[in-house]
Amino acid sequence: MSPLALVLLIAATACAAAWVLSLITRDHSWVDRLWSVLPVVYVWVFAASAGLSDARLNVMAALVTLWGARLTANFARKGGYTGTEDYRWGILRGRMRRWQFELFNLFFIVLYQNAILVLITLPALTALEHTATPFGVLDGLLAALFVALLVGETVADQQQWRFHVWKAAQTDARPRFLQTGLWRFSRHPNFFFEQAQWWVFFAIGAVAAGSVLQWTVLGAVLLTLLFVGSTAFTESITRGRYPEYADYQATTSAIVPWPPRRRDVAPATGTTGG
Repeated sequence: MSPLALVLLIAATACAAAWVLSLITRDHSWVDRLWSVLPVVYVWVFAASAGLSDARLNVMAALVTLWGARLTANFARKGGYTGTEDYRWGILRGRMRRWQFELFNLFFIVLYQNAILVLITLPALTALEHTATPFGVLDGLLAALFVALLVGETVADQQQWRFHVWKAAQTDARPRFLQTGLWRFSRHPNFFFEQAQWWVFFAIGAVAAGSVLQWTVLGAVLLTLLFVGSTAFTESITRGRYPEYADYQATTSAIVPWPPRRRDVAPATGTTGG
């Protein structure tokens, strides 16, 4: 069996398991629980198909393993593996008829998201198809950039975790959402670092091929589009809970970290005279 066929078989099994479990448990976060695991498996399949003898593929597999370990640990401490469902699915269920949500569950939550998990790892397939290209300085620089972005995401998630631990201990917490640290420069710095890592992963595969014109860019593109939609939906919920979030939106970059903007202050009305 080719490595791609094996990856697709694993993905199909994951889809079936996530869908059936969602029907049995009425919990629609099973794909979330697989999110940090499946890409690690897929990239190691490609690396193993080269006999673990290709430096580039081994580095790519190691990088994704670090990514998966960090994300798994962060998801676990939030209770993600204890039956806690993503709160957004409950909100969507309330806005849809049951049959509509079940179609959404099958085609978007299960199939579409699992497809993205396969696609973001396919730069490793590109690297597998170009093992004759030696591991070079550019590969090393991109690997270092991936690690730097991983550190950035770790810091952002840790700041968010500490804030929520502090908030849970308060009776009337102010502020009601995080606006300091990396979150002063981006409303979702963790989202920025997450997406950037997979664009760098694509770039490593492109280096192996000697061209950025690779169809495997589709994974990074679709992941970015997924985050765009998810961010808009999440922020609509947050704005409904905290009206002051609109002020934060007006001054702070949505994704890409950037110095905060100053709010325009309306000029005072009236005249002075004597």
